[in-house]
Amino acid sequence: MSLAGRGVLVTRPRELAQGLAKRVADAGGRAILFPAIEIEPLAHTGPVHRYDMVVFVSPTAVHHGSRWLGAGARTLAVGAGTAHEVMKFRQDVIFPSSGADSEALLALPELASVAGRQILIVRGQGGRSLLGDTLRERGARVEYAECYRRVRPQADAAPLLATWVDAVTVNSGEALQNLYALAGAEGQQRLRDTPLFVPHRRVAQQAESAGLRKVVIAGPGDDEMIERLVAYFSDDRERSRS
Repeated sequence: MSLAGRGVLVTRPRELAQGLAKRVADAGGRAILFPAIEIEPLAHTGPVHRYDMVVFVSPTAVHHGSRWLGAGARTLAVGAGTAHEVMKFRQDVIFPSSGADSEALLALPELASVAGRQILIVRGQGGRSLLGDTLRERGARVEYAECYRRVRPQADAAPLLATWVDAVTVNSGEALQNLYALAGAEGQQRLRDTPLFVPHRRVAQQAESAGLRKVVIAGPGDDEMIERLVAYFSDDRERSRS
């Protein structure tokens, strides 16, 4: 696997960017860190109750909401990346074998029959409502623990996008919106013509609606992202030779 000579923009929050940045470097590429989202922890002083299930919706939720890891009979994670963070504390975590969003989580058999169950969702402030709304429709009693909030950094991305960037990675629609807003007119034009690697179709649709022309669905995990990056540029080299 090689990304030799390739600059890859990593837009994850700084505390979550190191894993992908290391994989880019190990593959011979240059990781350019530009967090498109900053994380601010939120204080939560309420008591920790016992729940039938505790659901973590992101690695950041695990990082800032680890106090709830022992609060449920079952622990669920939205995808493999979040499950990996949970496994730093405990091994018994349930997560989708493919996908990393609310839709994939709701398809799990463990969440099919939840009438009367008390479920805690650990998330950031103002997250998607689909998971909680659907579980309530299925008869569950749902509570939220909002342990962080996402904010747009005060930074100018235009100089980064005007230099040596061969690919951009984003992990959420919010990160994409922030990057696009921060880039300015010149950076936005460059962004439209730069390969953008995203975790799933929902983010891809947002990117395409914004006019980005080279959107690649890689998958939710670091390994999937790096494999797709390498494959893309390997194919690009083959096309250049032909």
